[in-house]
Amino acid sequence: MTGSDFAISRRTLLRTSALGLVAAPALAACSNDGPALVRTRPKLTHGVAVGDPRTDGALIWARSDQPAKLIVETAATESFTDAKRFTGPLLTPDADGTGRVRVNGLPAGQQVHYRVTLEGEDGATSEPITGIFRTVPTGAADIRLQWSGDVVGQGYGINPELGGMKIFSAMAVRDPHLFIHSGDSIYADVPLQESVTLPDGRMWRNIVSEAKSAVAQTLEQFRGNYAYNLTDQNYRRFNSAVAQVVQWDDHETVNNWYHGGLVAETKGYTERSMDTLATRSWQAFHEWMPLEPKEAVDGRLYRKISYGPLLDIFVLDMRTYKDTNDINNGPNGRIFGPEQTKWLIEGLREAKATWKIIANDLPLGLVVKDGEQKVMAYEGPANSDNGAPSGRETEIAQVLSAIKANKVGGVVWLTADVHYTAAHHYAPERAAFTDFDEFWEFVSGPLNAGAFGPNPLDGTFGPEAVFVHAPDVQNASPLDSYQHFGEVLIDGKSRELTVNLCDATGSVLFSQRLAPPVR
Repeated sequence: MTGSDFAISRRTLLRTSALGLVAAPALAACSNDGPALVRTRPKLTHGVAVGDPRTDGALIWARSDQPAKLIVETAATESFTDAKRFTGPLLTPDADGTGRVRVNGLPAGQQVHYRVTLEGEDGATSEPITGIFRTVPTGAADIRLQWSGDVVGQGYGINPELGGMKIFSAMAVRDPHLFIHSGDSIYADVPLQESVTLPDGRMWRNIVSEAKSAVAQTLEQFRGNYAYNLTDQNYRRFNSAVAQVVQWDDHETVNNWYHGGLVAETKGYTERSMDTLATRSWQAFHEWMPLEPKEAVDGRLYRKISYGPLLDIFVLDMRTYKDTNDINNGPNGRIFGPEQTKWLIEGLREAKATWKIIANDLPLGLVVKDGEQKVMAYEGPANSDNGAPSGRETEIAQVLSAIKANKVGGVVWLTADVHYTAAHHYAPERAAFTDFDEFWEFVSGPLNAGAFGPNPLDGTFGPEAVFVHAPDVQNASPLDSYQHFGEVLIDGKSRELTVNLCDATGSVLFSQRLAPPVR
């Protein structure tokens, strides 16, 4: 199949409302209840999703409204001739009806059609949902990757007057091979109201649900946040056709959370322990996202995704292992933790791919203050002192120095978190700390949330804001032109990498081409 055939097939899928895809119930519960002799057919309630692709397959995720077995068929064509059948787990209320199965044994670098059905305990089957994904190539090939974050934040949910979160459709029609979800996949700490009056008098409308009408504190409320987002047809269609690489940040739990922290009394939480909230959030995240914790390095999140000889992706977790949000200026600090730091340094040193993308869920040099605290505190690595590395910057410095010492070329950092898009170039000649090679970090987002003005840059690693697209007001609504996604294109022949920073319509605002590293 040619590249153009692949594009046509994908666009056809995106124009088509597969059975069960658009009419998914908002919060249909997975239940054991039902008549003793007659049971209804199981239903796929929130579409399907693809995650963490490999050369021979990928993870397929789905959710059932009642106990049922997950069945996935794969084939080379949409007619499903000579389909391979994979039997997944029994989906039960214990995991909120969610589950996944890794399909494998498929040819590398090929488009795969898949069909998901559920098989009830009495043999009744659900209506199918179909999708497509592409297995990882074993040879040099063109790659199109997208990334962004921040979904349903600052009170901006699914707006029916706009057709929902249409940015996902704008992303999907560009035929990406995979998508890095950079975190803040939900805003568990931000309830929705049916309408929001904007400062200029315009009205933002929201579809609402019970789970999104209050801050999430119980496991069911966290689950309900993921379920709410997947009532959007644009998002579900995107999930069915684009393989995802997901990570988490803070709003999956509560704004600026860290281990041992307490939610401010003024927030109205009855459960103020951030550790307790994070435990519940973590369970819901792993239930509702297309990833398998057993495939992570530590059985949790950070991992490497190899995407052929041109690309390795290092997925970081800068939330679970970080230290307390404080002034962040001591002789040592934690943002990765020692084990993840060692894993990243060694993984980059051993990586054979031309390009190494590091998916960092917190920006390296942007000063992000923890405004939830009464004293000066910082959420990310930077601490605004512009001097030698201190606090969490010490781990960043350790990684950057190792990249230089090990002569690792082709390292690019991709992040989100700050709700605008930017291109940052880091260079030792501008830096207080100089033991590193120059590199780029690209920022994107939000996908469907409030947009904010640019954060100040910390001079420790010499960043320069080459491009910024941000509003001149705080919390600009998605009605304005400040929703973003980023795109990475790798040319299979020249091995050049191009980064495009795009708005919600898919228009390219900024482009940066990078030559491949010298071998």
